[in-house]
Amino acid sequence: MNAPTSRRRLLQLLGGAPLLPLSSTLAGVAPLLTACGDSGSSAAAVYRSVSFSSMDAPTLTNAAQMATTSVGSVMTVNFSDGTNTAYTLSYDTFFQTGTQAPDGNGGTTLAGGYYNIWANPIMDTSVSSPGRQFFSDCPDGTSLLKLDAPSTVSGITGNAVYAVVQFEYATRNLAGTNDAIGVQTNSMYGKLPSPIAVLTLDQNPSTGKLTLKKYATVDTSSAHGLWITCGSSLSPWNTHLSSEEYEPDARTIASNTQFQAFIQNLYGDVNASSDPRKANPYLYGHLPEVTVRPDGTGSIVKHYCLGRISHELVQVLPDNRTVLMGDDATNGGYFMFVADTAKDLSAGTLYVAQLATSLTSVDPATAATTLNWVKLGHATSAEVEALASTLSFTDIMDYSATDPGDATYSKIYLGGSAQWVRVKSGMDKAAAFLETHRYAAIKGGSMGFSKMEGTTLNAADKVVYSALSYCKDSMVASNSKHDPNSKVDLAAALNAGAVMALKLGGGVRDTAGTAIDSVWVPTSIQSLLTGVDLSSADALGNTADANKIANPDNLKFSEAMRVLFIGEDSGMHVNNFLWAYHVDTKALSRVLSCPSGAESTGLHAADSLNGWTYIMSNFQHPGDWEAPLHNVVKPTLDPLIRANYNDRYGAAVGYLTASPKQPKLNP
Repeated sequence: MNAPTSRRRLLQLLGGAPLLPLSSTLAGVAPLLTACGDSGSSAAAVYRSVSFSSMDAPTLTNAAQMATTSVGSVMTVNFSDGTNTAYTLSYDTFFQTGTQAPDGNGGTTLAGGYYNIWANPIMDTSVSSPGRQFFSDCPDGTSLLKLDAPSTVSGITGNAVYAVVQFEYATRNLAGTNDAIGVQTNSMYGKLPSPIAVLTLDQNPSTGKLTLKKYATVDTSSAHGLWITCGSSLSPWNTHLSSEEYEPDARTIASNTQFQAFIQNLYGDVNASSDPRKANPYLYGHLPEVTVRPDGTGSIVKHYCLGRISHELVQVLPDNRTVLMGDDATNGGYFMFVADTAKDLSAGTLYVAQLATSLTSVDPATAATTLNWVKLGHATSAEVEALASTLSFTDIMDYSATDPGDATYSKIYLGGSAQWVRVKSGMDKAAAFLETHRYAAIKGGSMGFSKMEGTTLNAADKVVYSALSYCKDSMVASNSKHDPNSKVDLAAALNAGAVMALKLGGGVRDTAGTAIDSVWVPTSIQSLLTGVDLSSADALGNTADANKIANPDNLKFSEAMRVLFIGEDSGMHVNNFLWAYHVDTKALSRVLSCPSGAESTGLHAADSLNGWTYIMSNFQHPGDWEAPLHNVVKPTLDPLIRANYNDRYGAAVGYLTASPKQPKLNP
């Protein structure tokens, strides 16, 4: 996530070696920064812009490149005197999941390892007993930060910095190692409580290189454990804002075997899923917040008042109160939360967006569509947690799968299916914060979006960027999953997806005429850039143009570079890519290629951390073969992926680096 608007002094690049000086122009601040030594620019030259060359997409002529993380981009820094300096980018890892990481006490711990609520390892006994400890192959949201207090972790010789890394799920158990392409008979998706860890890193003051010194799993028992943690962001007050994606449907929870397995593994008890105090779906689908301590550990609190939706990630805006939220769902919506108090998400008001007119196209040439905002309610986290602990779905709503012929019911769409619901007397607050998807549709929110993923802020231009991984299903007017009341009315699907731009402003009133207490309210939405579907697969198997984005997921904007970084979660590209899109020049460059079958995750842009700039980038589930996408490449790549990533059970957490090494800079 971007740094606060107090701005940066200088930037030096990407951990392995410094960038030349970059100055922020936000809020009219443009300090004169100079380079020295052999930078290739004059002493008075100042940073003007940065650009990235675009690497070629890997092919089977270099299968080894397709089976690992490869970086082939050059970053060029341009100066006011017409000179420039080029930096070759590469990739470095902190660890691969399933390996041993230092615990800070002279021992080691399993990176990505799963634990139950009692801090006992969760064992995979699918092949043999006692089996081995489960570990994730799906590292996702990552934050990089520093603390004002000095570190108490041993082994730090430079600057102590910290990263928080969350693990979304584990793809398969040991019995699933030989699953056929496109078949997953031993899936562990959503069946294990998501771990989250704090990394203590030693930052070399001369080079910016980061070295892992301590890995500590966060105790999540106070938050009832974590459910499918996906994207994340760093708050302006230096905490890690996590996510719980695909909230379990409380109406059908009795038949949800995935959730039952999750509860059993969470509590280490096969009987836990029959205990309503433990197997409570309303405790999941919320926003966890992690605070890092100087000793390299973390504490966690779960906020229950930001709506129970498919939280992909949240973006806190510069007032430290307004929060925009991605909603990774079919029949999803744009949600906004305005906190009562700055830097405190424990109480506030929840809104859902309503399109003023139909959104008929995601072509960037199409004019912007105005957004209205519907107030759903105000609550404290404590209030909602108390409601969650005592209520069931039938306490909150009446439901019918067919039209009951009763005008007090509202026809809505959820997960692609029509249903009729009404809120029971006195249950509006519970419905707003625990049945948010249903309640938002009842209240007139535009609940017609599909696969809404990452959200990030361009503060200088007062724009938020939001990824729609797929523009299909509920977004298409002719589709059976489409809600005609949503005003999301595309004429045709765009499977490769789009990045949307939402303009921000103040003086906005909600649909009831009440002023919204924020100057950072999205007022319109328009497509920024899109992928391109292919009419038929290319020779490698890609079904979307490999030279354009496909299925954008992670988004992070660098204010200093004025670059939007886009990570893919594509079922249309044989390899998923990390892209750099310069919002001023409109140049799109492929920066990194993930191992085939893997998703680009954990994207985080730290503009200045002790003077250094970092782009964090993970990947998850390498070799997760889909048919027919990977039919051509799997015979060649599968053995290479298995050799590189622990028989397809491992994945990496890391960051981009740059060379050559540059001298120190004088501001």
